[in-house]
Amino acid sequence: MNLFFETLKRTLQSSEDFEARMNQMQTDILRYRELEKSPLVAEYFELKKIVESASFQEKKNRLLKRRYKDTEEGQKTARYNELVRSSAIRRYREAAASAEFQSFLRFRESEDYGKLRDPKAVKESSELKRYARIDRSSLYQNYLRVASSSELKQLLALEQELDTEDFRQRDAFWKDPNRWQHTEEAQQERRYKELSKNEDIQFFCSMKVEEIERAEMYKPTWSDDMENLKNWKPGFGYQAPLKDGYSFADERQAYNGGKNTIAAVGRLDIETRLEPTTALAWDPKKGFVEKTFEYSSDVVNTREAFCLTEGLVMAKVRSQGNGVHSLYLSTGKQKPLIALYYYNGSVHSAGIVTEKSSKMAPITGVLRSKYHIYSLRITKDEIIWYVNNLELLRIKNPLKGEKLYFVAQSSLPKHVRAGEGKLKIAWIKAFEF
Repeated sequence: MNLFFETLKRTLQSSEDFEARMNQMQTDILRYRELEKSPLVAEYFELKKIVESASFQEKKNRLLKRRYKDTEEGQKTARYNELVRSSAIRRYREAAASAEFQSFLRFRESEDYGKLRDPKAVKESSELKRYARIDRSSLYQNYLRVASSSELKQLLALEQELDTEDFRQRDAFWKDPNRWQHTEEAQQERRYKELSKNEDIQFFCSMKVEEIERAEMYKPTWSDDMENLKNWKPGFGYQAPLKDGYSFADERQAYNGGKNTIAAVGRLDIETRLEPTTALAWDPKKGFVEKTFEYSSDVVNTREAFCLTEGLVMAKVRSQGNGVHSLYLSTGKQKPLIALYYYNGSVHSAGIVTEKSSKMAPITGVLRSKYHIYSLRITKDEIIWYVNNLELLRIKNPLKGEKLYFVAQSSLPKHVRAGEGKLKIAWIKAFEF
């Protein structure tokens, strides 16, 4: 933003575009400050912090890229299947499921089990023969080995764990190739992306805080849209004992006490008219004398309504017809004059005139038929002049903190072509540091 002004491109922006940009900036600042309090913006930045965190991204990558077989659930399921498929455990379970083997196990716990050590008893009993065959079988030996094995304990523990609802949910989650989409984090990410497309949030993020804060250093303290003349009084606003509102004897116009100053919404006009007018004039040889001038005009000031020591002032100004037209800042003395707008009858310029010297910068590319926005930034160290977006002149501040007010004036010095003319001021704005 750079407070509306540019010095790099050196291209004079149109007054319409510059004013629109200036107004848009003020609108944007208000909009930014309102959005700063918005719950939607707060939600966006909270989600941004979460989504862009290392832990969030690490979890997302893990969920997206991790293979099921590498998960705890996948590994436990694989181990369970491996144990279930092992021949030893399969034979163990087949034996355990056999009614005949179950009968043998009950027999083994009885006192008759010792009879299997008596060959004669076994020979004489078909039942004992059957139990003796089982007792000597590899099936029984396998059963004994597996029954006391760590593999069986692991299988039983896995069966119990895998049969829980918690495990089934976790297992189903890791088996799902779209598992990320079902997480709370994915919902946060979707909401974050949705908010990222929001027009207000995009606007908020596009604004540069340091530029906003720099612009807000200029607090609007005064403005005049020229609805009426309440801010303007006739005369130069000179400090006593200087007389006020007089013309010079060699000029063609008399200042008319505010009668030639007209205000309406959007414009203040100071009119130089062809009409005989008698007024006070300064003659270097005779002093103050009454004189009848061929033309009437005006000089008005804001000394009672507005003064400024440091800050930024801006005015939308043009002039037409003949004469010298100016809008400047005064200390209440005849000099210095800090010209915001000055047209000498042929050339536009801006600058400063002091008792000892003058520094005026000519303004090129400005048509009298069009309004331009003239700006002046005053700090304790320097004064800078601008037209629309471009810097014109920069000097060290010689004013030493003096209060300044506006003076608007139209005149017909003897060196310019005589004729009617107008100074037109659309508005003035002041921003204090």
